[in-house]
Amino acid sequence: MAPPRFAPLATLFSLCGLATHANSAPVDFLRDVQPILQEHCTACHGAEKQKSGYRLDHREDAIKGGESGQAAMVAGAPEHSPLLRFVSGEDSDMLMPPKKSPQKPLSAAQIEILRAWIAQGVVWPKENQTARQDPLDWWSLRPLSSPPLPKTPPAASNPVDAFVWDQLHQKGLTPSPRADKATLLRRVSFDLTGLPPSPEELSAFLANPAPDAYEQAVDRLLASPRYGERWARHWLDIVHYGDTHGYDKDQPRPNAWPYRDYVIRAFNEDKPYARFVQEQLAGDVLFPETRDGIQALGFLAAGPWDKIGHAEVSEQKVDGKIARHLDRDDMVSNTLGTFCSTTIHCAQCHNHKFDPITQEDYYSLQSVFAALDRTDKTYFTDPALTARYKALDREVRQLAEKKKGLEKALESAAAKPLKELEEKITALEKATASNPGAEFGYHSAISPKQDVPKWVQVDLGANTAIERVILHPCFDTFNQIGEGFGFPLRYKVEASDSADFREGVVVIADHTRADVPNPKIIPQEFATNGVNARYIRITAVRLAPRKGDFIFALGELRVLDTTGTNVALGRPVNALDSIEMKPRWTVRNLVDASIPEDPKGALVPLRAKRTELLASAGTPEQQAELRSCSESLQKASAELATFPKPDIVYAATVHHGSGNFRGTGPSGGKPRPIFLLARGQVTQPKAEMFPGALAALNFQSGRFALAPEAPEGERRAALARWITHRDNPLTWRSIVNRLWQYHFGRGIAETTSDFGRNGSAPSHPELLDWLATHFRDSGGSIKSFHRLLVTSSTYQQVAHSNPKAEAIDVQNTLLWRQNRRKLEAEALRDTVLSVSGKLDLTMGGPGWQDFVIEHPQHSPHYQYHLANPEDAKTWRRSIYRFLVRSQTQPWMSALDCADPSTRVDKRNESLSAPQALALLNNGFMLSQAAHFARRVETETVGKNLEDQIRHAHQLALGRTPDPAALPPLTTFAQSHGLPNLCRLLLNLNEFAFVD
Repeated sequence: MAPPRFAPLATLFSLCGLATHANSAPVDFLRDVQPILQEHCTACHGAEKQKSGYRLDHREDAIKGGESGQAAMVAGAPEHSPLLRFVSGEDSDMLMPPKKSPQKPLSAAQIEILRAWIAQGVVWPKENQTARQDPLDWWSLRPLSSPPLPKTPPAASNPVDAFVWDQLHQKGLTPSPRADKATLLRRVSFDLTGLPPSPEELSAFLANPAPDAYEQAVDRLLASPRYGERWARHWLDIVHYGDTHGYDKDQPRPNAWPYRDYVIRAFNEDKPYARFVQEQLAGDVLFPETRDGIQALGFLAAGPWDKIGHAEVSEQKVDGKIARHLDRDDMVSNTLGTFCSTTIHCAQCHNHKFDPITQEDYYSLQSVFAALDRTDKTYFTDPALTARYKALDREVRQLAEKKKGLEKALESAAAKPLKELEEKITALEKATASNPGAEFGYHSAISPKQDVPKWVQVDLGANTAIERVILHPCFDTFNQIGEGFGFPLRYKVEASDSADFREGVVVIADHTRADVPNPKIIPQEFATNGVNARYIRITAVRLAPRKGDFIFALGELRVLDTTGTNVALGRPVNALDSIEMKPRWTVRNLVDASIPEDPKGALVPLRAKRTELLASAGTPEQQAELRSCSESLQKASAELATFPKPDIVYAATVHHGSGNFRGTGPSGGKPRPIFLLARGQVTQPKAEMFPGALAALNFQSGRFALAPEAPEGERRAALARWITHRDNPLTWRSIVNRLWQYHFGRGIAETTSDFGRNGSAPSHPELLDWLATHFRDSGGSIKSFHRLLVTSSTYQQVAHSNPKAEAIDVQNTLLWRQNRRKLEAEALRDTVLSVSGKLDLTMGGPGWQDFVIEHPQHSPHYQYHLANPEDAKTWRRSIYRFLVRSQTQPWMSALDCADPSTRVDKRNESLSAPQALALLNNGFMLSQAAHFARRVETETVGKNLEDQIRHAHQLALGRTPDPAALPPLTTFAQSHGLPNLCRLLLNLNEFAFVD
């Protein structure tokens, strides 16, 4: 009789006469098991492909299981082996092979063979196992060693040349000759400072007969403040620094620039590279209270930030969890990509397909940053002041929390009367926090200037007898302004029957001659003395300060007739301008009867009564402790109030927020729990993860030995030490490879941010390792490393072509010549300003803006076409430009400027028609060509046109024109004028390229 369809699988096997225990005939792997695995399994779980991280071509991997971390087979215990549940269909969610797979399901007999094989101990001969690849057998993961210098003739005085010439010799190639002195100075000046040599510098260099004249020039350039500005721009590309948040609400980050200035300063001071790395990850812990240790934390916050996902969505909601997961992902990817040239973000969903990076590694790294948010962080440049402020701020927070707990303990004794009192106090306090409801009032457009008239008026519908006009100020916490937000410093109130107020105007109140004090939210009432009118207008003539700009705002306008009725209620409102951000701000809110009250008079006695109630409750000991805590809190708060205004940097830090963007500050900075997410889904958390890095690298444990109660900064400090460990092969290879790229146009390993198996192998692996160990062991001086590279003969070669060499090495991978390079957008712009004589070398501070912002409160529009090219504030170096993510500068973008929304390890070098048009017709270029011409005229007074052309040519290109070029240039200048001749010079290829 056939068995029932629902019979257990084991029963089915027994009825079929198949053995189901370890005492059956021995299973032969080669004969019985391997054919099953090859037919049904290894296409998806073999050497070529490992779905879910699982392999079935090697015993250890087959037993261990995949990404889930759960063993797939338990030798001798088939009943505890999930693999059998999957292939038998007992686990319907994990049927293997899947129903849609081209492989057929296993038969009952095949499943029983696997069962017997597992029961007998998973016997798997070594010769039938796929050879397992050593995960560290890859050039970037092998331990660093310093190879001996090659001795290929001719003897090289610079180690760089020894390695390069050795490979050239092996290919039958020879290096190119040295470039001429003028070309060399122009090349090294651009490489080290991003600016051309001045005519005076070039003349002095050409006239210097010393054998080390070039080395002297290199040292002068490395000592220049311009050096830090040049190399900071490269670094900011890599870390995707920007001055706005990005995402939908791409709002400005007014305090991001201190990190940019830190990077410039670090390069100029030649900060040891290990310290440079450590400061950016954990400067506040490893170098506490130092200015650099705090400003450097801007690195972790350099990338885009989703304001909606963080500030407007609760962290408990799925969208909020996703936003914070992606935020930490950016921190992890930026850290490993920048310092270790490692791509790690794909391991958030599965083990890395090519490199030895597991999901456990990825989420261990997320755990390092689990307490952090991106926000403004306060500090002082004086370390002692920072330390005291920090201690006081911590003390105030702790005392406030303690006081809250003590009061809560006393509340039970006076529960009912206290509850009623608390409800009244809360209701009144809420009125000080915002207007009733969401409708605040009227808000003018934002003005960059203060003394700009703005007006708003109400139409009463007919000529009306008016007794009083009442203005209700706003309350808004923006920039901590609070009460009286937007109330004008000078204003007037007028009445008229004419909508344009050109005739029949009656002045009800005039406060235009002197600034009035902020009325807070106290209503301002004005008697009319019997005015009859249809329109009431309020004109602000000196606007209220907001945040580097100025506005006019009112919460409510009430117009009372002789019966005391508010005749303005719901009437039409008109204004010169309005930001119209419904429901928060709109002209209609001015007459909607939503009025901010002044509760302070009522709050004082209520709070006093609350104090009395608490004072009568509890034991004397509790009362004494509460009094002591309150006195200490008052004392600490008073001292905190005496501190000067702190400096601010936008950085990754513990955020003490509230509402949706609460941060971890309210919980004492305790890190959020981080879980391994199945397929990277925040809705599928698995095991909790703890701080660590890449476990495969065995120079140090990949999981940090930290106590659960250790401060969050210890996690970052542990990662900083792991990255800068002298035996970390990735860190030291990464930085020297990056520095090499900017001097030779490409890295020794071309994929400078991907040292994995999907990246490119190094062209000169021994040279790369020698440079990495030399850089590490000599103290990590970046300036010394520059000097080593630019004083090599390899660097000083001409960039000319050689047909014989090109036939062997067309890409110049072996460096038989120097690579010709195009100036980056910033270097080109700065050079234009330098040549025109308008370059402002002021260093540091907030970035200059070459745009006008529209709709700044909600989703700003950055309008570059409205900027004035004659605005001298925009003539500073390009490193200080305010970088917008959502709307990049069109002219700079045409010239391949880096997009601050993405990490850019190497700029594009394109040639296109839009570039030519941008350089020829952009307002900036036209303006600077005119200034260039005026400079030439000023510096060649009394000389003829040909002399002016020679001087212009020398300023622009570092040389006088060839004799054959002078006549056509002269003819052009005679026909089109000197400004157009200067414009032509700025558009030559020779101006935009460095040989």
